[in-house]
Amino acid sequence: MNTTQHKAYGAKTKDANLEPMQIERREPGSDDVKIEILYCGICHSDIHQVRNDWKNSVYPVIPGHEIIGKVTNVGTNVSRFSEGDLVGVGCMVDSCQECDSCKKDLEQFCENGATFTYNSEDKHLGGHTYGGYSTGVTVNQDFVLKVPENLDAKATAPLLCAGITTWSPLSTWNVGKGDKVGVVGLGGLGHMGIKFANALGAYVVMITTSPSKAEDAKRLGAHEVLLSTDEDAMKSHTGTFDFILNTVPVGHDINPYINLLKIDATMVMVGAVEPLEAVNGAGLIMGRKRVAGSLIGGIKETQEMLDFCGEHNIVSDIEMVDMQEANSAFERVVNADVKYRFVIDMASLKN
Repeated sequence: MNTTQHKAYGAKTKDANLEPMQIERREPGSDDVKIEILYCGICHSDIHQVRNDWKNSVYPVIPGHEIIGKVTNVGTNVSRFSEGDLVGVGCMVDSCQECDSCKKDLEQFCENGATFTYNSEDKHLGGHTYGGYSTGVTVNQDFVLKVPENLDAKATAPLLCAGITTWSPLSTWNVGKGDKVGVVGLGGLGHMGIKFANALGAYVVMITTSPSKAEDAKRLGAHEVLLSTDEDAMKSHTGTFDFILNTVPVGHDINPYINLLKIDATMVMVGAVEPLEAVNGAGLIMGRKRVAGSLIGGIKETQEMLDFCGEHNIVSDIEMVDMQEANSAFERVVNADVKYRFVIDMASLKN
């Protein structure tokens, strides 16, 4: 198989900084799209993988699964994309396409294992996949997304992870006009949850421990801010929420939020990929309430999210960095020192 060399940034061990590397990408097969990467978002998952926090990293790790780029070449069977198209690639680049999940457009739950954009088995070249901290990538056409031309391309990058992570539960649980929706946590995920819930017509309440975040939450589209540390305020909202999106990225006590739900209402967890504090069953039983989880979305749903963003002019709030600043950006993400997502300008990698 013919390959092309690309500049990239990656880590050789869990304790190493990101550094310049050279990687190989395949030339397009008949069903492939070759993409020049323009922008790539920095996701907290990138940091977890680089530092082997989830104990499944394979080195070298080339992170990045919020990719925006231009098509430079397509295979003979590709009809949906042409040279020059603005496209996106998210968290997956392949799946079996045959299992029940894939047939239901739920490739993220592929029963034979989705091929993630980095740190998955590379079915074409062997070894493992490399992500978007690089100058280019080649992806099967079924995992390439059309990006609305009216959107700011660089601010669209985080939609491929932070966007779909928050859109999918709002869509799955049919959040819409007249619903009272709580968004717990104002960060990379939370700020997108507010924007989407507002655009869907819900009454949006930002739930936070930080009074200082109130003004920004309202700028993003929250109608009200609820301080979870204010017992009286929390009590006044007891049993009033139709849906809660919990974006807190670490284990925490979710019982106070369960108390906010109406009968038969649901709180969906999208942030904490780790143990939560003990849940009191009474809070669920006395009201037939539900706590659920959600992981990104399939390709069809991701395209629906991008189209919705195009219609409503929704993008992420971002701060641009050069590739050479990625290590310091990682530290700032860990310290929650960004509003609200970093995006790498890949032109800096070509210099």
